[in-house]
Amino acid sequence: MTSLTDLFQGVLADSGLLPLWQTLAPWLALDERQLIFVVATPVFLLLTLWEYRRIRHDPRLMNLHEAIRNFALGAGYQLTELLFAGIVAFPVFALCYHYRLWDLPLTWPVALLTFIGVDFCFYWMHRCSHRMRWFWAAHVVHHSSERMNFSTAMRQNATNIFNGNWAFYLPLALLGFNPVWIGVAYALSLVYQFFIHTTLVRQLPAAIEWLFNTPSHHRVHHGRNPGYIDRNYGGVLILWDRLFGTFTAEDPQRPPEYGITTPVPNQRLLTLWTHEYVDLFRAMARPGRWHQRLQHLWRPPEWQRESDRQG
Repeated sequence: MTSLTDLFQGVLADSGLLPLWQTLAPWLALDERQLIFVVATPVFLLLTLWEYRRIRHDPRLMNLHEAIRNFALGAGYQLTELLFAGIVAFPVFALCYHYRLWDLPLTWPVALLTFIGVDFCFYWMHRCSHRMRWFWAAHVVHHSSERMNFSTAMRQNATNIFNGNWAFYLPLALLGFNPVWIGVAYALSLVYQFFIHTTLVRQLPAAIEWLFNTPSHHRVHHGRNPGYIDRNYGGVLILWDRLFGTFTAEDPQRPPEYGITTPVPNQRLLTLWTHEYVDLFRAMARPGRWHQRLQHLWRPPEWQRESDRQG
């Protein structure tokens, strides 16, 4: 007797799409992280609506038009990742994994090590995204809002897949961690970080505040106050900041002022995505020796050439 599964497989085989599916399946498997984002997005929307009802009367905390724009920025980021990760990042991960040092079977200890390794790499990627202008050009959109709420977590740059910050995770593939699970751990880390973009949660128990990134720690990270800028880079764990000297606790007497020190020219999506790239390339285009001009790519965002400082 023919089973229902056999009937489905017969339909698929006769459609002629089976070869296409067999070609696409490996790419889709490598992008499991996008599936996690798709599943999590309705939760993000519901929480944002709940938060909106709580703070909608305070324009310092919530602006409806900006919240909608934030989700549009997030959609652009997910779209370019979905379309281009398979041809930009995945081949490099596959190549590194092919020449891996060790074969690491997926066990619970290896899964935990994968998550810790991804969080460690995230710390350095995030730190470089603030201290190297090429990476800051993509990351700045996340910091350009003057409000801190759940929708702010969705402010991501559609150019992320092209500026190469995914390369910080390649050493994990070379060590033998499977790129699929690197992507899953990365996605789960970003899901966690959505929940720390809020002003409604003050201080958590001391043990949690010591080990994990929390809303309090992340409010400091988004602050533009002196002493708050470029602090608390951790993703899930704040431990890395404590180890590498970049931790600052939130001071109740100095509430964070959110945003960036140089305002964005306007709030159009294209401007939000590209304004720092424009400023970067203008700085590089100014007269000077090539090795000096190229330094703008890896120097901090505030760096200027000696001739510019004298001018």
